[in-house]
Amino acid sequence: MADTPTQPNSSAPAKRAQAKQGESWTELAKTVIYAGLIAIVIRTFLFQPFNIPSASMEGTLLIGDYLFVEKFAYGYSRYTFPFGGWPFGDAVHGRFLGRTPERGDVIVFKFPGDNSTDFIKRLIGLPGDRIQMKDGVLWLNGKPVPKVRVEDYVETIDGEEHHVPQYRETLPGGKSYLTLDRDPEGPSDNTDVYVVPQGHYFMMGDNRDNSADSRTEVGYVPAENLEGKAEFRFFSTNGTARFWEIWKWPFTIRYTRLLTPIN
Repeated sequence: MADTPTQPNSSAPAKRAQAKQGESWTELAKTVIYAGLIAIVIRTFLFQPFNIPSASMEGTLLIGDYLFVEKFAYGYSRYTFPFGGWPFGDAVHGRFLGRTPERGDVIVFKFPGDNSTDFIKRLIGLPGDRIQMKDGVLWLNGKPVPKVRVEDYVETIDGEEHHVPQYRETLPGGKSYLTLDRDPEGPSDNTDVYVVPQGHYFMMGDNRDNSADSRTEVGYVPAENLEGKAEFRFFSTNGTARFWEIWKWPFTIRYTRLLTPIN
């Protein structure tokens, strides 16, 4: 009896192709998951991006600046993590591996009155410090902080150029930065003496007459509310384009502010 010829299995190549396609999708899914996990670890423990939505830190930080915040600068607390989900012990004022910030640091923190809101200000007062404003001059522990007039801060509003008086302050220890004085007789230019409680910090915006900070509704900021130290700008637009609106970049990017440190 003659052998019956074997018919070619036409479905085999198709099955192999489907198997390869399935493997490709599996590898893609793994890559996406791994990338997502790495991004979560970096954002949670190392660096987190923030953007500036208000003018309270002009002229140091402008609306439209995008910056990286170093999450490990002062250790970790429950507010360091997404949704405040990881409570730590009280070894260092509610911080794990806590380190003391320095006067003059630009810090992102949770607003004490609403822990769902992030603020960014400059650290002026440490626990035990006595802070006061007298005629627009910052006093720290009974001594005026040196304040020197420098070139005006220039801004354009509705097509018109405006000049704002600008000063350089220098804190004890040598930290120096620029501040604005929009209103020489502003309501926050003369204050009572603030004594910073233990476990808290006193924050102020560099745009002194246009900043909600520890002089007003922010109050003293608990140490556990600190999220990290603002280190450098990685991107900046003039505020009319969002980060993902790539087609607007050539006309809106502030090129001189890209990849610049925050002082």
